Amino acid sequence: MTEVATSRRDRHSSGMRRSFAALIALLVLASARLGLAATLYADKVVERTLDNGFRMLLLEDHKAPVAVVQIWYRVGSRNEVPGSTGLSHLLEHMMFKGTTNHGPEEYSQTISRNGGNENAFTADDATTYFATLAADRVQVEVDFEADRMRNLKLDDALFQPERQVVTEERRLRTDNNPIASMFESLNATTFIAHTYRLPTIGWPSDIAAATREDLQAHYDRYYQPNNAFLVAVGDFDSKAFGDMVAERFSPIPRGADPPPVRVKEPPQDGPRRVVVEKPAKLPFVALQYHVPNLHSPDSPALEVLEAVLSNGKSSRLYQELVHKQRVALDAEAGYDRTAIDDKVFTLSAQAQPGVQVERLEHALREQIEAVRKTAPSAEEVTRAKSQIEAAFVFAQDSMFYRALLLGTYEIVGGWKQIDEYLPSIEKVGPADVQRVAAKYLVDTNQTTGTLHPLPTSATTVEQMPTGPVR
Repeated sequence: MTEVATSRRDRHSSGMRRSFAALIALLVLASARLGLAATLYADKVVERTLDNGFRMLLLEDHKAPVAVVQIWYRVGSRNEVPGSTGLSHLLEHMMFKGTTNHGPEEYSQTISRNGGNENAFTADDATTYFATLAADRVQVEVDFEADRMRNLKLDDALFQPERQVVTEERRLRTDNNPIASMFESLNATTFIAHTYRLPTIGWPSDIAAATREDLQAHYDRYYQPNNAFLVAVGDFDSKAFGDMVAERFSPIPRGADPPPVRVKEPPQDGPRRVVVEKPAKLPFVALQYHVPNLHSPDSPALEVLEAVLSNGKSSRLYQELVHKQRVALDAEAGYDRTAIDDKVFTLSAQAQPGVQVERLEHALREQIEAVRKTAPSAEEVTRAKSQIEAAFVFAQDSMFYRALLLGTYEIVGGWKQIDEYLPSIEKVGPADVQRVAAKYLVDTNQTTGTLHPLPTSATTVEQMPTGPVR
């Protein structure tokens, strides 16, 4: 995108708009700081654990007569091994194909008849099923999830066509998406030991080789009450809702504890590079660095570093690569903070037409070197922290987001850590941002991925991957 020039008459009003926007950001930040005690999750979440190990996190929210219910299973591609990749995602698909008590698609049809919507996603660390319903209909979702936990009917006649659906999903979302394909190769090169190197959707040969028996074993191992928990946010009474959940899930016997994931990624001892040649219109480059997750004291500074580099049009990557140098259509940074194990900090950019990938990579590396050598200004850091805190506060209006936040934190180490987030961000200063950049964004810790375009057809997909979708 390009900047829009303003006439002389418009400049005063434009400046007023900028001042007003800055004032709003400061008010939101002040509200976030002054209201932290009132928004602590620890003061509001009701936590219950049943005798079979099944846990529930219940958060009352009476703004609207609706509720979000999510079931989280502690299994994703992180729990898989080469040769059996994609099982968690395949099983997620089959969870909608019926149980011994309900026919195929009956779950989705019933939720729809009751005015709700449902979906699911599979990720590295978890598989999650969710529905949003009127508050007086949430028992429908709880009943179905209790049934699906142990009564899934894995019919081979339904499994075979669904595997083809997943194969087609992979073809559309990864094989025919040059950027997604590049990232798949990049992840497999960044991690040489940890299962984060495996694609959540699975390698093509593994999808083709998977059997109904493989899925049954995966289901029996991981879909147990002691390996799952429920998150609910909405217009309900926590005591009554919790009693209803307990009545449905308590009869399910505790299963054997799933095998732990013990693999650890060894320190990287030199730069790595992967080059992907695919039909595409424009070059793309991404740089990945191993970094610690939210359990590290460096995590808040890494979060602010991400915002300094790529949060909005005032960020460094946009201003330098897109606006000034005009070498990129888009440039961004991403920090995988909420993961069970340490993951990555990624910088990426898509080239402007006519810009070679080598020039784009050089420009991206220049921005890394700049933040490594010189601390960002106090103004930059204050703006980044304001954006982070404002986004967090505004997101609290969404019941689904609050449930997602609870579930994500519970997966990676405990939901109560949510309350530590904003105070930790507030403590970050310019020197902290420079320190983590100098510590982690170094050549020996870097894996570079480049997409070199080949001639395209009319059907080539040119976009970033959009995340897991059923």
